[in-house]
Amino acid sequence: MMKEIRAIIRPNRLGQLRAALREIPDFPGMTVFRGEGFSAPGALEKRTVREELTDFTDKVLISVIAQEAMVQAIAETILRECRTGHLGDGVLWVVPVEAAQCLRDGAWLTRE
Repeated sequence: MMKEIRAIIRPNRLGQLRAALREIPDFPGMTVFRGEGFSAPGALEKRTVREELTDFTDKVLISVIAQEAMVQAIAETILRECRTGHLGDGVLWVVPVEAAQCLRDGAWLTRE
C-alpha cells in the first residue's frame, strides 16, 4: 500500500532535509508547497488586532508518496532534520493513498 507523508516545516530546514532524504535508497522524490501559518499556542495569548493580522510566518509543506515500507525511514529523517525543539517546528502526518498513477507513462504506482 502507498502512503503520503506530509510535513509542515520551517523553510530554513528544507535544504538539509532534501539532502538527507536523497540519502534514503530508492527515495521517490517530494513536492514542496510554500505558504504561511501560525502555531495554535500563539492564539492563547492576548493579542491586538494588528498582531492577529500579521502573526503569520513562512512555512513549507512537503509531500512524499512512497511505499508503506519506506514510511518509517522517511518520517524519521524528517523528524531528525526538522526538529529544533522550539514552538513553530511544524507537524508531520501520514495518510493512505488509494490510487496513484504517473502522468508521464500511465503506470500505476499503487500495488494491490
